[in-house]
Amino acid sequence: MATCFALPSFEADVIKDDVAFFQAVKARINKFNPSGVKSNYEIDTAIKQIVDEALSSDGVIDVFEAAGIKTPDIGILSDEFLLEVQNMQQKNVAFELLKKLLSDEVQIRKTKNISQAKRFSEMIESVVNRYHNNQIDSAQVLEELSAIAKEMRLEDNRADELGLTEDEYAFYSVLNLNDSTKMLDDHKMKELIHHIVDVIRKNATVDWSKRSDVRAKIRLAVRKLLIKYGYPPDLARMEADRVIEQSELLAESFTQ
Repeated sequence: MATCFALPSFEADVIKDDVAFFQAVKARINKFNPSGVKSNYEIDTAIKQIVDEALSSDGVIDVFEAAGIKTPDIGILSDEFLLEVQNMQQKNVAFELLKKLLSDEVQIRKTKNISQAKRFSEMIESVVNRYHNNQIDSAQVLEELSAIAKEMRLEDNRADELGLTEDEYAFYSVLNLNDSTKMLDDHKMKELIHHIVDVIRKNATVDWSKRSDVRAKIRLAVRKLLIKYGYPPDLARMEADRVIEQSELLAESFTQ
């Protein structure tokens, strides 16, 4: 008996990745309700779990490939990658992917730059809430999340543009968080920040962030510096507290 081989058509080869992706989604959804009847909430939850698991494991590239996206440069959320996500046919999957990646970026910033992490977290939360409340559609939410990703990249380049180290730029972010509290131009701000970092380094001892007396000493020194550079006393007190909060986040680097 002759053996017959069936070769896949060109059209089938083109859509094989999409088929594989939907098979993965379908398999997860079926775990929620064997009857086959799924609510929108169950479907969204299943997709979210697939994305979460993929982005927290080595399977991340496989998920992107199955969705028809080229291997992304996730670390910097490149323009090419963001464009690919925006053009995905599965908009709810694209939304979960981008939201997860941006949330992870915020978590990284929480270990380095309090003000930056807070600002981006609030921006992402606002966009996501508007999407869930049907104030913007799937295309708009992807566009706005992509804009946040681009702003993150600009922020990462800003320290180099100003000639500041990563630690120094964290204090720059603290003192420039609100337009209402911006007191100095970039030149004077850089000068002030250099003085602040110098004061902290000179007073930082082992476990200094856990010692109230050392923190009080540094807070007073920072407050005096702020007043010297033109900050009103009340604003100087508030900003000194925020500088100390940022300093505690970087405590280990100051004691090395």
